[in-house]
Amino acid sequence: MLPNHPDYITTIYALIKLRAIWIPVNVHLRGPSLKYVLLHAEPVAMIVDTRYHDVIAQLDADVLPPVQIWRGFDRTPGNEGTHLFTDVVAHPSDEPPRASARPDDILCISYTSGTTGEPKGVMVTDKMLRCCAMGAILGGDIRDGDVLFVWEPLYHIAGIEIVILALLRRVTIALSERFSASRFWDDVRRVGATHIHYVGGILQILLKQPTRNDDSQNSVRVAWGGGSTPEAWVEFERRFGVQIRELYGLTEASSISTINVEGRVGSIGRAAPYFEIRLVDELGIDVPLGSLGEIVIRERERGLLMPGYFRNSEESMRALRGGELFTGDLGRMDEDGFLYYSGRKKDSVRRRGENISSWEVERIVNEHPDVELSALIGVPSDIGDMDLKIFVKRVDGRQPDPEQLINWCETAMPYFQVPRYVAYVADFELTPTQRIRKESLSRATDDCWDRERARTDNSTSKTRSTSLNVGNKEEK
Repeated sequence: MLPNHPDYITTIYALIKLRAIWIPVNVHLRGPSLKYVLLHAEPVAMIVDTRYHDVIAQLDADVLPPVQIWRGFDRTPGNEGTHLFTDVVAHPSDEPPRASARPDDILCISYTSGTTGEPKGVMVTDKMLRCCAMGAILGGDIRDGDVLFVWEPLYHIAGIEIVILALLRRVTIALSERFSASRFWDDVRRVGATHIHYVGGILQILLKQPTRNDDSQNSVRVAWGGGSTPEAWVEFERRFGVQIRELYGLTEASSISTINVEGRVGSIGRAAPYFEIRLVDELGIDVPLGSLGEIVIRERERGLLMPGYFRNSEESMRALRGGELFTGDLGRMDEDGFLYYSGRKKDSVRRRGENISSWEVERIVNEHPDVELSALIGVPSDIGDMDLKIFVKRVDGRQPDPEQLINWCETAMPYFQVPRYVAYVADFELTPTQRIRKESLSRATDDCWDRERARTDNSTSKTRSTSLNVGNKEEK
């Protein structure tokens, strides 16, 4: 559990050299979620920054590994088995490790965000780590001499791949501890970054910042990542003068599976050279071009898909079938082989006989000028299937009138995608990949604005007004 710091990079390289299995832990975990990872992985040692000491201290002693290495303390905060990071790095060794090195060695167990259940530990091999880095080089058009502005945490696969990439290209890594929309471009200019990475709604959040005269005066050549909407894509390139390169991938398939180098707006690109992509229905049968289907990935070269989830054979068999990875993601493919992402299978809602992708609704709502970020969930309905509830985070405290927001939605999406309920939030709880933790959102329907109730009230009010006017006319 370490922050973005050169010490973390040193630690990663050292663990790889030892052929130890590195388990990067989300530094925001605490309580039951942190305890779950420790109990599930049963690590023999932990390396932790002093700022997380209180979080660790709240756990039962029998949960913690026997060896503890603390970064940031002047003396060990414990008894036998505790060490100082400074003492460890004060005794480096150039001796080759006794462990052998093979491409299929498990070098990392990366736990998923757990947005659809218990976190799963993706077993990542040496070969997969190198593939991660090569995918980033291809997707981001990264060359010797480039400067990569890295705000994404090094415990996430997008951060991990940069650390490995630095062994393959002569690049500079400019580390930032966290993403800050207000300071982003000043930091980028200060370090002379040529590349920035984005996930989730990062581009949209940056576009919602106040415009500046020097918006396009920056050193960035390429913004690469995943999660851009077509609208944000076009506006970001125009406003900041940066080329967008949209990619798609997941830890289970060496991070990057599709690459869009042609600049086809809205597409996540075509399969990376080392993968094949197809779209299938619920029976695993290929769907026609243009139809919605689950994204399935097959290797062109062995060893680029995960061996499985750590200590979870059931989920491993569900994801890996017949030599292919069933991603649980939905997409469409055009006649040129370009893919268009359409959200998660598990993040869809069935309403009035229609299957609705939450991602497609959120993409449109996020384009509203007063909306910074939104999240759609399904809530119980009196007439079967589900109703739609949209959670909205406002831009700079501006609050769009819910009725005005829904009227705006009605002009931009099919009727069956228009939410019934609107709720406002000050902020969203996010995963390391900037995805909203939807399991924490309220399924209640009495704590928000209700379109049906509002229109019923308006109709009743108009009826009463008409009755009064008619009555007055008759009296006259």
